Amino acid sequence: MQKTIFVVDDNTVNLAAAEKVLDDQYLVFTMSSAAKMFAALEKKIVPDLFLLDIEMPEVNGFDVIQRLKANELWMNIPVIFLTGLQEPTNEARGIELGAVDFITKPFSEAVLLNRIKYHLHVDELIRERTRQLTERTEQLVRLQNGIVYILADIVENRDANTGGHIERTSVYMRILIESMLARGLYTEEMRGWNLESVISSARLHDVGKINIPDSILNKPGPLDTEEYTLMKTHSAAGERIIEKMVQTTGEAEFLLNAKLTASYHHERWDGTGYLHGFKGQEIPLHGRLMAIVDVYDALTSERPYKKAFSTDDALRIITSEAGKHFDPNIVDVFYDMRDQFEKARVRLSK
Repeated sequence: MQKTIFVVDDNTVNLAAAEKVLDDQYLVFTMSSAAKMFAALEKKIVPDLFLLDIEMPEVNGFDVIQRLKANELWMNIPVIFLTGLQEPTNEARGIELGAVDFITKPFSEAVLLNRIKYHLHVDELIRERTRQLTERTEQLVRLQNGIVYILADIVENRDANTGGHIERTSVYMRILIESMLARGLYTEEMRGWNLESVISSARLHDVGKINIPDSILNKPGPLDTEEYTLMKTHSAAGERIIEKMVQTTGEAEFLLNAKLTASYHHERWDGTGYLHGFKGQEIPLHGRLMAIVDVYDALTSERPYKKAFSTDDALRIITSEAGKHFDPNIVDVFYDMRDQFEKARVRLSK
């Protein structure tokens, strides 16, 4: 497929000379100003390479490349400066701003053609390698998520009382996190988060239950003190299991998210929870989020020893625990999004 080149220069003689050299091999668009070039880009006419003069009226070449590199649609298109300026400082600045080459005028036809051919070839190699890496990353993510689904399913299938809990809490986590981001709540704590990784890894929050005996997991009634003490060990067990996975695989981000959720989702805002007895914002945000969605799902789900609470009753219980069990700021978001939680609950219960 024929490559497209934009030649941008305010000198019509220079435009004609460049077009004459390139026209046999490339689809060439000549433009006498940066404004015309950006107008073409806005119309979705996108080149494979820019040949850009520096000294132009209104907007110079340096300003043009800065604007190109600031736009994700154009930032990866190679830019070659084709200019009469010969000072080394201009070349250094052009390269610093992201140009791949710097050709001085008057130019040799052979040099111009060879440089363009070389940079288009390099660009093709980069794009192909990027495509391969993206495809490989997507495969690894699918494999990672598949393993998480299977492991979480194994845990959930042992617990006859919590069918669908993992899927529902994942959906609730998404609603809560996206709503917090929209409000600008705890954006510093969430800076750098991969949302999909956080939500998917949260499926492992109860992985430690794999260590809990079936007689306790599936007891058709409330647990006694000894049984409850043993049940509480699932947080520590989950922390250990995920830490072993980290040591074995070297996978950092995904399993770190899973570990934070598994370790801290039974902490309480007032410091009376477990596993670590943290309080307030000492509790990692992963745990503060899961604490609410975990309890909401437990309240609104039927168990052998209780009927499901209505959404209104669950809402009343959770809001009454703001500042005691739960982070009050997150409870406010939960309250505002109560209708979305209810719609998701109804949809996932079908």
